[in-house]
Amino acid sequence: MSTFGTVRSLDGTRIAYERFGSGPAVVLVCGAMDDGTENAPLGLELASRFTVYNYARRGRGDSGDVAPYAVRREIEDLAAVIDEAGGSTHVFGACSGGALALEAAAAGVAMNRLVVYDLPYDMGADAEVQHRRYIQRVRALLDEGRRGEAFELSMRTWGSPEESVRRARKHAKWSHLISLAHTLPYDAACMGTTNQPPAERFSRIGVPTLVLNGSASQDHPTMSELRPNFFGEAADAVVACVPSAQRGVVAEGPHVIDAEKLKGPIGDFLLDESPARTTM
Repeated sequence: MSTFGTVRSLDGTRIAYERFGSGPAVVLVCGAMDDGTENAPLGLELASRFTVYNYARRGRGDSGDVAPYAVRREIEDLAAVIDEAGGSTHVFGACSGGALALEAAAAGVAMNRLVVYDLPYDMGADAEVQHRRYIQRVRALLDEGRRGEAFELSMRTWGSPEESVRRARKHAKWSHLISLAHTLPYDAACMGTTNQPPAERFSRIGVPTLVLNGSASQDHPTMSELRPNFFGEAADAVVACVPSAQRGVVAEGPHVIDAEKLKGPIGDFLLDESPARTTM
């Protein structure tokens, strides 16, 4: 059985969450173009060992929003959910939600342990130029009300070939995805100004952290044009600058959350004080 609730962030924004399970608390942070739906199956799997708080980030689902956007406000949102869960909980973040969780840890938000999965930092030489160009273009499209084109741009940026973009337009979830398009700049902002891990800032993270990527994350056609080992390179770069970080690879793990494959590595790390295994 689950219960639904809301908290008020520091700026007054209403943040909606679903709570289920029993045990130590863990807060789930969703990635781009998601309102917590993709994390929900993972939360259900973790519920036998944890009290799970799966929240909708600002501007998504039943959560509110306040302009202008700032990453600081999203950090305050996460802190408010953690406070609601009793303070200093575990945290799991997927994709850009993992980058947000790392920023929160670097800002001093109280956490016990942190797990991040498939961080989308770009370790390519032209990452900063491409990131700035993407932000400018997606904002311009959204300002003109061209939400569908903004999402198509994001798909191409994330490695989708044209055939995948065409199929996405016909998918049953297309209208739902378009309803979240205004949050695309939010996720871009969470990746920083360079779309690479901020080494100096992340060096302040003292939370025991497990950095995971899926070995099959780029097998799906929608990511076929990403550079080989894109997520692995990003994970390695984060581990190199977070003093408390440990590294893991989820065997056959896809980019979209696979609850069965992730529940073990996440649960074991959050509950076991011994060092995490190097591969999973």
